[in-house]
Amino acid sequence: MKSVYVTGPDTESWVDIAAPEIGPADVLLKIRACGICGSDAMYSHNGGIPPRIGATPLGHEPAAEVVEVGADVTGFAVGDHVVIDTMAFTDGLLGSGGEQGGFSEYVVVRDAAPGRQLKVIPNHIPWHVAALNEPMAVAYHAVNRTQPKPGDKVVVFGAGPIGLGAVLGYRRRGASHIVVVDIIPSRLQKALEIGADAVINSAEEDVAARLVEVHGDGATRMNRGIRPGTDIFLDAAGVAVIPQTVTRMAKHGATLGIVAVHKKPVELDFGAVLTSELNLVWSMGYPTEIFEVTNDIVQNWEKYALIVSHTFPFDQSLEALQLAKTPGAADKIVVTFD
Repeated sequence: MKSVYVTGPDTESWVDIAAPEIGPADVLLKIRACGICGSDAMYSHNGGIPPRIGATPLGHEPAAEVVEVGADVTGFAVGDHVVIDTMAFTDGLLGSGGEQGGFSEYVVVRDAAPGRQLKVIPNHIPWHVAALNEPMAVAYHAVNRTQPKPGDKVVVFGAGPIGLGAVLGYRRRGASHIVVVDIIPSRLQKALEIGADAVINSAEEDVAARLVEVHGDGATRMNRGIRPGTDIFLDAAGVAVIPQTVTRMAKHGATLGIVAVHKKPVELDFGAVLTSELNLVWSMGYPTEIFEVTNDIVQNWEKYALIVSHTFPFDQSLEALQLAKTPGAADKIVVTFD
């Protein structure tokens, strides 16, 4: 069968591999869609992931159909549509250094158990939307790490898939007002469609001043200046100026969450952090959230569908991966399988 591998630095290739066979405790999946993540480009740039440098299967945002069920497996039936916990495979992280990747025609789930690697979803959910389950879990873990309370005022920097997923997550957690900051007008418009209360183009507006207008004045005698009353800031963009800006303007006791990957070290003013007692939290993966987001996607799939900007057929996976590497060319790409 066909599969997409990282075969060298900045190189993805088609590879012919044997179709997987299942044992009595396993489930065979036919991949129906797989999203492209920014980390796929990072894996490719590095030439793969050890110990599979030069031969790393790609694809960790899949949705699939069950096509064969082992004799000892319960809870699944042929024809079930499923979303997948790619971190729960016994042969390594699916598409992130494990033996298999989601840009393949078939994937086998060893020692399959309901609620561990797979969750059944209704058949009417479009495949390209179901494939958002994994990145939306990443976004929701970031939301949870910032510990929002009902009524909190929130700012999300970056209107990419994770930022938009965070908007939906903060809304579910009871945020009273959500602002999205970006520099691309089309992304800001999509943020409004997803459910943001306001947007700021940071290339054109003074972010701190605008936030004071919408979130109130959070300045105190200890923390003077232009300080918005924002409770939570989330960096889903990965640009150094974001945490630097937040540390200068955050009110006392605010929280800054980092879910974006910063590729270079970031210099912060710890003096400003000290006087504001800014809470810094970090978020990676989804220890519990992978199936917590599924029901919301099922119930509101039309809204989640807005996050996907491009779909490509499986036979154009290499072209899709190349487009995803091009800055500003696409917001969220999902590869679909016939």
